[in-house]
Amino acid sequence: MEVFSVQTIGYAVLGGIVPPLIWLYFLLRESARCPEPGTLILMAFIAGMFAVPIVIPFESYALAHLANGLPVIVGWAVIEETLKYVFAALLILWRSEVDDPIDLVIYMLTVALGFAALENTLFLITPFTHGDVSSALITGNLRFVGSTLLHVIASSAIGFSLAFSFKAARLVRTAAAALGLILAVTLHTLFNFFIINENGSQTVLAFFVVWTGAVVFFALFEVLKYFRYRNVPANTC
Repeated sequence: MEVFSVQTIGYAVLGGIVPPLIWLYFLLRESARCPEPGTLILMAFIAGMFAVPIVIPFESYALAHLANGLPVIVGWAVIEETLKYVFAALLILWRSEVDDPIDLVIYMLTVALGFAALENTLFLITPFTHGDVSSALITGNLRFVGSTLLHVIASSAIGFSLAFSFKAARLVRTAAAALGLILAVTLHTLFNFFIINENGSQTVLAFFVVWTGAVVFFALFEVLKYFRYRNVPANTC
């Protein structure tokens, strides 16, 4: 039975949470001209973390009852992307502060980074417990540029779907959310499929999916920023 010391947990928490916070700082700088309320950003980040312990039993059930391979991979992607969206919708997206299309993307990616932070921490506990610091560092670095960014891109797909249908009728917004969720699940599935299958020999393809998604993300984000600021004086929000 493994015993997790306070020091081990501390290292895992540090290695798990700091990289997503770096991504969060960088991404929030993209909208620094009109920053979101810090308390709501914190709530969104914590909401993402709260989703992780809810996800774990569902994924264990999927592993036990679905066929190995693609069915399990799809099942895990559906569970994670759905619950991230559910937590965002229930705790954040309905609030009056979310009053601009780009806000939907910002809060979805913040929830995703909170989820990634706790998920990363859980992945790092085992190597730190075994004293395998090099393995922990490699795992942390790969997750920083891989799965952490994947969570951002996948959840942002839902955010963009809602953002570009911001003023549409409820039925259209519902359909857009569904399409965004399908896209998020597809991206998540592709990444995990390339990572897990062939013992990781297709890792390059997995990172290609993520970084292609990142390019599209920043392009769409710039579009939303343009529409947000085009009629706003430079020194105001």
